[in-house]
Amino acid sequence: MVHQGKRFPGLIMRTLEHAVLLPGMVLCSVYAQPAYAQDWKPERNVEIIVSSGAGGAADRSARVIQKYLQSVPGMPSVTVNNRPGGSGTLAWSSLNLHPGDAHYISTLNTALVTNQIMGLSTLRYQDITPLNIVMHEYVAVWVRTASGIQSGKDLVAKLKADPGSVSFGISPARGNQNHIVLGMIARAAGIDPKALKIVVYSSGGAGTTATLGGHVEVWAGTIGNALPLLQEGRIRVLGISSPQRQPGAFAAVPTLKEQGVDAVYSAWRGFLAPKALTAAQTAYWDRVFSRMVDDPDWKEALEKNAWDRDFKGAAETRKFLEAEHVLLEKMMADLGIIKR
Repeated sequence: MVHQGKRFPGLIMRTLEHAVLLPGMVLCSVYAQPAYAQDWKPERNVEIIVSSGAGGAADRSARVIQKYLQSVPGMPSVTVNNRPGGSGTLAWSSLNLHPGDAHYISTLNTALVTNQIMGLSTLRYQDITPLNIVMHEYVAVWVRTASGIQSGKDLVAKLKADPGSVSFGISPARGNQNHIVLGMIARAAGIDPKALKIVVYSSGGAGTTATLGGHVEVWAGTIGNALPLLQEGRIRVLGISSPQRQPGAFAAVPTLKEQGVDAVYSAWRGFLAPKALTAAQTAYWDRVFSRMVDDPDWKEALEKNAWDRDFKGAAETRKFLEAEHVLLEKMMADLGIIKR
């Protein structure tokens, strides 16, 4: 379903920009890119494929991007298609069924790299076209208010006494940022991360419902998903994985670090496209997203969802994924999530 939504004011102003043709030369607006970047633009519906179910962090980011793209002049239409399963592999495999077609883009997250490291998928980040990183999110570890666990210190003490006494929920896959933070907590408790009792859900929405219903005791997920529940008084956040306290509603929430738990890590999120895109197609998406992250409405969305701005274009994202593969492989081995 296409959401028309609120238009982004910055883009409306940019529709007034135009190229002025003079004999023998073209004068372009200050926003124009090199000529090759103007050679491609969407001619039919753009489909955003989400690698998890409805209600999670990836889905929320896709819906915000959908609304933004609908405001881009000349954009035919934009739809969102949730394809959860296989730790994101189902979505990314379906994306790659359209080689060279930039009308398909998909959410990008840590699982694309960790799936490869853990051998959960033969699909590698090198086999797809990275487009960007647009933001990052810290992880909140929380319980429903009826839980007897009061803090991060309480959680560590309970794990030390009996690693199997606490059930944890994460989504959408093992080895992702949520799993890594739980591994750090296990290390702080002096236990093997593999000893944790972990239930994996297809989306943050499904896992949140299960945790609120008492099916698992502790949930680890992005702080954006925890924000409305915290404001409603339905959950108790034991700690967040940021280096220092976050502003706004999280100002009173302690970090895991300040409770003596060495767990500082954040999830990065962005978008990717099928393999075999042309330079012109990649440049088009570079231009669109680079404008988006400077738009006031995107900055408002960052604040509303407790996201931190972290923009990287296509070329920088490719280099980032290469470095992140090395870092995550070492980190997951150190945590005992994978064997060396």
